[in-house]
Amino acid sequence: MGKSKLKKRTQNYKKQVGQIPGALVYTGTKAASSLFIETFDYNTNTFTEKELQNVEEAYGFKSTNSVTWINLNGLNHINEIEKLGKHYNLHPLVLEDIVSTNQRPKIDEYENYIFLVIKMMYYDDDEKIVSEQVSFILGENYVISLQEAEGDVFDTIRERIRQSKGRIRNLGSDYLLYALIDSVVDHYYAIIETMGNKIEDLEDHLFEGITTSEVTTEIQSLKREVLKVRRAIFPLREIINRIEKSENNLIDEKTLHYFGDVYDHIIQVSDTIDIYREMIWGLMDMYMTTISNRMNEVMKVLTIIATIFIPLTFIAGIYGMNFKNIPELDYKYGYHVLWVVMIAIFLGMLYYFKRKKWL
Repeated sequence: MGKSKLKKRTQNYKKQVGQIPGALVYTGTKAASSLFIETFDYNTNTFTEKELQNVEEAYGFKSTNSVTWINLNGLNHINEIEKLGKHYNLHPLVLEDIVSTNQRPKIDEYENYIFLVIKMMYYDDDEKIVSEQVSFILGENYVISLQEAEGDVFDTIRERIRQSKGRIRNLGSDYLLYALIDSVVDHYYAIIETMGNKIEDLEDHLFEGITTSEVTTEIQSLKREVLKVRRAIFPLREIINRIEKSENNLIDEKTLHYFGDVYDHIIQVSDTIDIYREMIWGLMDMYMTTISNRMNEVMKVLTIIATIFIPLTFIAGIYGMNFKNIPELDYKYGYHVLWVVMIAIFLGMLYYFKRKKWL
């Protein structure tokens, strides 16, 4: 890990050290993000989409009879989030968790609302996982989502609201929350599909004997991606399980069936991630085995060469001694005979190694 990344991460944790409970301290890395607020206010027959200029414009949606989705991007704008929290009577600890971007996915139930934190993930254009914390506030007729910066996985939800597709315009805010969470989980499917393709490509490379440094880098990168998704998906199982067992009036009994479907999807993703985790460990073992086999092949060849030259070196050593009375030195064809003997030994040993299938 680079020193700059480690320093930045350490600084983010230190921001919260010594703070009083409920103090709002932004711990993310996108401090330059501009504030963006959009609202979708709808019922069965009408729909209004609006980009708000400030938080105060969102106050009026709390008491409407329609369903409202308020989406806020820019967690570094602490004052605006604090204003929104005061108007919607959010607990200070909830506001603290919203701006603290290293939260573990969780759910907290309060008297008039439910608070959730989950991890939204998707691949960017460079096929690197983008992970962002998203907080949800479910009220009687509204859902507030708070993100660190622009860019999310909710475009399909926006289109369904605009085009009045499916059930979303006919049901309440609890169904809207389900739809948003379901969209996040659907993108987990896209992530594991891409992971599966990467793992298959790496397997093919290793079977072909390709063991470059790039392969090890890709394996380590995949290992980190799997762990990142695993840390996000496992707590989400607990969240959906709690929602299914909840008797909160904010979630209709009919909507619980939809959350049950999300839970099934999460289990599938979780099982697949566990399988991929084992496969990646298998890739590491396969890589080390391939490297070991290649080294063994090299050592085998070197050993055979050394073995062949042992008798040749012995013969050359004998006739390289400085004794005057070596009988073969005076023989007219001694030099040629010696070459014939050495070549015969060389060919004979090669033939023997071939028969033993050592070559």
